[in-house]
Amino acid sequence: MKKTLKESGVGTPINRVEGKLKVTGMAKYATEFPVKNKVYAQGINSTITKGEIISVDTSEAEKVEGVLAVITHKNAEKLKTFEEEMPELSTPSKAPVLQSSKVYYYGQYVGVVVAETFEQAQYAARLVKIEYKKDPDPTFQFDGSRSKAYTPEAQEDYLRGNIAEGLADADETLDETYTTPIEHHHPMELHAVIASWENGKVTAYASQQIVEDSIISISDTFQIPKKDVRIISAYVGGGFGSKLYTERHVILAVMASKMLGRPVQMTVTRQQMFTNTGMRQHNEQRMKIGAKKDGALTALSHETLSHTSTFQEYQEPCGMMSKMLYNVPNNQIKYRLIPMNFQTPCAMRAPGEATGSFALESAMDEMAWKLKMDPVEFRIKNDTQVDLGADKPFSSRLLIECLRIGADRFGWDDRPKEPRSRQKGNWLIGYGMSAASRNAPYQETAAKVILELEDEKVFATIQMDATDIGTGSYTIIAQTAAEYLDIPVEQVTVELGDSNFPITPGSGGSWGAASYCNGARAACESAITKLKENRNIDKDEEISVAELLKKNQLNRYEAEGTVAPSEEFEKHSVFSFGANFSEVWVDKDTGMYRIKRMVNVGSAGKIMNPKTAYGQMIGGLTMGAGMVLAEQTKVEPNFGNFITRSLADYHVPVNLDMANIDVIFLPEEDKIANKMGIKGIGELGITSVAASLANAIFNATGKRMRDLPITPEKLINAPLEPGVT
Repeated sequence: MKKTLKESGVGTPINRVEGKLKVTGMAKYATEFPVKNKVYAQGINSTITKGEIISVDTSEAEKVEGVLAVITHKNAEKLKTFEEEMPELSTPSKAPVLQSSKVYYYGQYVGVVVAETFEQAQYAARLVKIEYKKDPDPTFQFDGSRSKAYTPEAQEDYLRGNIAEGLADADETLDETYTTPIEHHHPMELHAVIASWENGKVTAYASQQIVEDSIISISDTFQIPKKDVRIISAYVGGGFGSKLYTERHVILAVMASKMLGRPVQMTVTRQQMFTNTGMRQHNEQRMKIGAKKDGALTALSHETLSHTSTFQEYQEPCGMMSKMLYNVPNNQIKYRLIPMNFQTPCAMRAPGEATGSFALESAMDEMAWKLKMDPVEFRIKNDTQVDLGADKPFSSRLLIECLRIGADRFGWDDRPKEPRSRQKGNWLIGYGMSAASRNAPYQETAAKVILELEDEKVFATIQMDATDIGTGSYTIIAQTAAEYLDIPVEQVTVELGDSNFPITPGSGGSWGAASYCNGARAACESAITKLKENRNIDKDEEISVAELLKKNQLNRYEAEGTVAPSEEFEKHSVFSFGANFSEVWVDKDTGMYRIKRMVNVGSAGKIMNPKTAYGQMIGGLTMGAGMVLAEQTKVEPNFGNFITRSLADYHVPVNLDMANIDVIFLPEEDKIANKMGIKGIGELGITSVAASLANAIFNATGKRMRDLPITPEKLINAPLEPGVT
């Protein structure tokens, strides 16, 4: 029995429309397209942290059966390099590779082998002999390098009021530092590409989150017209920010294809995912907070010290939430960067909010403890309906409602008021909470709809270069078209990820749902409007699309629509808000702990599909738990390479690590955000989760954990906070 429109339109929890394709292996990812005459490339990585290549011997590798080329800086195509020193990393950035003998970090691509088979390329890559002249003074240790820190151009310092006066006016003050480690994205699908250079034109089947920006990156790097580059990214098996950028493996594959005249497939290995596809920076965040006895904040300072590469600048914006979440008259945000011999960091899983919220919401909990206030009431006391950082009103803000409803659902009133006061057997039991916010962007988006009339039924195809990174874009776009065309979702086909389709902002930053669905809506409305105008039908007259096509004597019709933020949008701050509640049990002897319960409440505009939205929130909560439980990339202290080199030692949460999870979406109408009232939720799910868990661990043990991840060893060795018995 087919679903009716009522069961499958906007707002209903239908199954993913692409689900069957995925579970049967029919959904084609980057390296699964049938490309004839394809060869394989394997990157060669540097084995020093800083220095210069003084000799390359490729003779042994070139003798291997099937090897077609060994490309190094000596014979590589000349590419466009950076025109300025330390340019800011952006999603359409150029990605020059193999352009000099210089080595800037351990694992940098210093060559690539191309062969008839993947195995031949891998084997031959090991036979290339490279001699280096090591620089005796690489920078890869955070401590000892602080004097090299500078103020990044990408993130300027911010100040409102006077921090010193605000702290002096406070009855209680806090000055603590919170640290988060280097982390890696590790989507399930490895970074990969099949690139073909033919008659000066490039076609790349690539795992990229933003198709248009990948075109810009390739065209700028090779200095060819944008129109001569086509990107196809039909399905992306996760990205978490790492596939926002066109990494060097894509450029290497395009280069090799140009040199050999054959399509080239290049897949980044799991080990290379640590050194060649970006990472989250190590962040050291100093928080200074002042408050009156009644809980009113007087000052909030958030200073972040991070690192970037020695050739490109990226700064994770950790202070974003501290700038806008609370009503504080004196506010300061500072960023400092240390150039280090690592690859350039990049956006990862709610960049800024995930890490910054750990510092902010941990510090807020610490201040509530100092004031002897309930942490929920402390946050409500400092609520604001104006974004003081941007000097704009919020389009909507239901943070108090998230806090109240979450506290009620979680049973917050049963929280032990004194840390270390609830015990069951050997387990210490604690409750923690945190507030969350995430910018809800909305960007210009174009879409095409193709209507076809067959046997009295209308079938619609929606086309746009948007990407689905596993979040359910195919499904909610199909639901949007079904809603606005008034046809069952089974009669809608969605085609994504091809640069021949209308341009969208791609997937990232929680802007996808709002942008894509409104783009699809605009295309459908455009088709209906034009078909009515052609027959002088009143724009408000209710008539089916099938009848419209008949009256126009058409069996097929195409229309495009484009949307962009309104003037009202620009006059407001548009955010999603949320609250996290956690229950943690800690073994008092071993420091081992279990997450028992999590409640997450979100106010994120119109929920297009509660089932896929719930899946996104589960993913975000799991990533937040991963920050606390285990995720960290360790640096070898003598050579500057990463000790963690695979998923065997870079640990992420599994089912047994997770809790009973309750996710609540508040009904919210925010038509300032966009006509459909959609806001992003993808990154809201991870935001502040780490703080909620750390705060629960404090409530259980009386120990403040300010350094992630929170390992049993750290927990056992940590002292009790002053005042805890």
